[in-house]
Amino acid sequence: MKNLSFVVVDDAVFMRTLLKKMIEEVENYTVVGEGSNGFEAIEQARQKQPDILTLDITMPEMDGIKAVKEILKVSPNTKIIMVSAMGQQSMVIEAIKQGAKDFVVKPFEKSRVMQAIRNVIST
Repeated sequence: MKNLSFVVVDDAVFMRTLLKKMIEEVENYTVVGEGSNGFEAIEQARQKQPDILTLDITMPEMDGIKAVKEILKVSPNTKIIMVSAMGQQSMVIEAIKQGAKDFVVKPFEKSRVMQAIRNVIST
């Protein structure tokens, strides 16, 4: 299996920690950066050029939807997986229109997170 690098972006430290733990339990998956808002997501994408970036929709300063286009400008090969709360389907659809590849809904299960990763690496 190919080595994959990840950046995890969520304004909740708990969610970042949970996602990071799930990802790093898989051999060859490494979280190389974290952020707590859209601006940090863009900067992490620019610096780290991750294979996959998980991006919360609702964050302070800049939300995930606004960040998607900018992330893809600075890191065009990064696949974005949106992380949303229940009831945010319209925002998820908007993010996918902007270029996100998949989504997971909080509270998420490891199996769904791994499925989303498999989905985006095959695109």
